[in-house]
Amino acid sequence: MRFVVLGFDGTDSEAPARRAAARPAHLEGIPALLEAGTLKYGGPLFDAEGNMNGSIMILEYPSEEALCAEFLSKEAYAVGNVWQKIEIHPHKAAPFCE
Repeated sequence: MRFVVLGFDGTDSEAPARRAAARPAHLEGIPALLEAGTLKYGGPLFDAEGNMNGSIMILEYPSEEALCAEFLSKEAYAVGNVWQKIEIHPHKAAPFCE
């Protein structure tokens, strides 16, 4: 099953520094997700001034529980307290987008 994960960064003054510190570990994990076919799409979210303030990822896992156990429990932005709010939404791509 596919899930859209929206991770929203904190809004405190240290939020950009937390993101910058966790970014190398976050990017380091991407190739394994791609190779496994788990990551379908991902990228940063931006505020009106063009600053990164969150992330969107579309991931494929058997269940939300598996996504949390296998991905979010290890994802650098989640464990590094970069994402202050995380939304998980089940998702199905339109047939023309497969």
